[in-house]
Amino acid sequence: MEYLDFELPIKELEEQLSKCVVIGEESDVDVSDTCKQIEKKLAQAKKDIYKNLTAWQRVQLSRHPSRPYTLDYINALTKGTFLELHGDRSVKDDKAMIGGLGKIGDQSFMLIGQQKGYNTKTRQYRNFGMANPEGYRKALRLMKSAEKFGLPVVSFIDTPGAYPGIEAEERGQGEAIARNILEMTRLKVPVIVIIVGEGASGGALGIGVGDKVMMLENTWYSVISPESCSSILWRSWEYKEQAAEALKLTAPDMKKLHLIDGIIKEPVGGAHSDREKTYKAVEKSILESFEELKKLSPKELVNQRMDKYSNMGVFKG
Repeated sequence: MEYLDFELPIKELEEQLSKCVVIGEESDVDVSDTCKQIEKKLAQAKKDIYKNLTAWQRVQLSRHPSRPYTLDYINALTKGTFLELHGDRSVKDDKAMIGGLGKIGDQSFMLIGQQKGYNTKTRQYRNFGMANPEGYRKALRLMKSAEKFGLPVVSFIDTPGAYPGIEAEERGQGEAIARNILEMTRLKVPVIVIIVGEGASGGALGIGVGDKVMMLENTWYSVISPESCSSILWRSWEYKEQAAEALKLTAPDMKKLHLIDGIIKEPVGGAHSDREKTYKAVEKSILESFEELKKLSPKELVNQRMDKYSNMGVFKG
């Protein structure tokens, strides 16, 4: 298991505990009391560390290499019923954006989201979770299909941003994201958005307009990453921790600012520390949101969604 810098005290205690267990198994010495003391210290250390996370530490947790990605959630929630659909019917199939049909419980959903890779090869294949215009057009095509057949949409967000390459701009990156934002505001089916990792810039907004927007506890959602903000304001990445605090990008900050609808609790240690518990929490959140939204007519859904986003922010006439 990989540990982040602020998790090193936990690593030391876990190593002590494993050594204590080995000594007990390989010798006649009774070390049960010592093991219990270490377990107690370990539980307290986890409680102290994860209860007082800074904004930057939450950003680090959202990027943890062992953290579940979009396909992990989809496969766990749909239990093998997921049928992936490909292509934007214009340019190509963007591997950074996935989507398809699947059942969660007894309800069918259209599931979309950004997918990152697990190693160097798959990260390149998935373009590090940064979608091109055709990825957003594929997502829109699938959402429109969902609307046609009366299926609710679930969107999983986990991206460092839309792909910023020249070829993406040539094919209309900005237009594709803007088109998605417009079309998502007036979809006549429930749209549930879950931020499962990084939620950066227009790359997240391109599939992020929903009736219910939830964030997992250790994720972030902002117009810019802390590193990029630091490089713009201070001409250096060294101030990324200050930038993370100033951006108010954590789930509690976003909830306080009324920009999201809820926070999904993660197990102590982050989503990767107990995947099954995380999957169950996400499933519960999706199904509860759908039960609430399915009572509304298509017109009520659209009006409520429009009002929700119109009321965000502060402005003077």
